Amino acid sequence: MGVLLVALAENSIQLVPDGTLVVHILMIWIMVAILNRTLFKPVNKVLAEREEKTKGRHSETEGVLARVNQRLHEYEGQLREARTEGYREMEELKSESVRERDQKIQKLKDEMGNWLVAQKAELNQQSYAVRDRLTSESSEIGAQIASRILGRPMDGAGR
Repeated sequence: MGVLLVALAENSIQLVPDGTLVVHILMIWIMVAILNRTLFKPVNKVLAEREEKTKGRHSETEGVLARVNQRLHEYEGQLREARTEGYREMEELKSESVRERDQKIQKLKDEMGNWLVAQKAELNQQSYAVRDRLTSESSEIGAQIASRILGRPMDGAGR
């Protein structure tokens, strides 16, 4: 076989393929088979396992993300409901306080009206009393003035 290899390996350039082409193709085929068994299959196996783990983790991550989004949506819904309830309660408290304020104002107006009526009645009574007193005092003062002017005592009838 050594002679065959020496005969095939001449120093000249050949344009027509000879037996070395078959040897080269055979060597490449053997090299690919050896590399396939020793390198490519184990590397492809590791890459396939990694891809499988990555897909599994990716699926798991998508599931977790979907649950998180669902819980976030539920939380936002509950938050909206709580805000709505809070606003409703605030409106109820506000309307109740407005009612109470209006009732207190009305009560105060009624009390002030009653007080004002009482004060007017008291003022009228006092004015009548003062008028009566002034009338009686004016008669007495008139009689005193007339008695001083006339120099004689005057009776209550003005004679």
